[in-house]
Amino acid sequence: MTRPALILIAALTLAACDGPLSTLHPSGPIATEIAWLWWAMLVGSVFITVFVLVLLVLAFGKPRQVQARFWTHGLGLWFSMAILSSVLGAGLWVGERILPRDDGAVTVQAHAFQWGWEFTHTGADAQEERTFDVLHIPAGQPVDVLITSEDVIHSFWVPQLAGKMDAIPGRTNRTRIEADAPGIYEGLCAEFCGTGHARMRFSVQAHEDWPPDLSDQGATSQEGQP
Repeated sequence: MTRPALILIAALTLAACDGPLSTLHPSGPIATEIAWLWWAMLVGSVFITVFVLVLLVLAFGKPRQVQARFWTHGLGLWFSMAILSSVLGAGLWVGERILPRDDGAVTVQAHAFQWGWEFTHTGADAQEERTFDVLHIPAGQPVDVLITSEDVIHSFWVPQLAGKMDAIPGRTNRTRIEADAPGIYEGLCAEFCGTGHARMRFSVQAHEDWPPDLSDQGATSQEGQP
């Protein structure tokens, strides 16, 4: 393979790690924890892959006498156990840190349907405000999203703010998201839910002032309503 081809492949690979739907471009503390776990899992898998490839290369060499205890117990068992245990420990540690807690976080609701999202939050007048395909949250504060579904299983995912959470008919799931700064973050349904799945996108708008004044933004727009 030529050098220009290798450079092109590397550029395309790195480009896929950025963008509004990239988990490796976190914009909040929860997404940062998930990105850190991804890198930890990548490092662990690289160590095991390199180890297996080295063994494969050695297998094509001349026959040699080896210590069964060293290869079977030391490398085959303990090396793999050390890597996998480290990755498991990192997963448990991150998973516990990103769980929603009873700490007075702002609560909003996300209701999925084929093929869109209805969001509800408490407005400035203490009344519920509904929006379609745009979720409004405060910036710099943890937000618990109560996720439900109208019809089939969907999945709520804002890669730059948190991980995925399924929307299941007849059940309310809770996930926590948080944005470091005001802005607009892209989200999507991450579970195939029918012919309109590809266009089931939404955005999350983080506000510095909360609750926001949506009077000039059409907060109760019926666009996309089932």
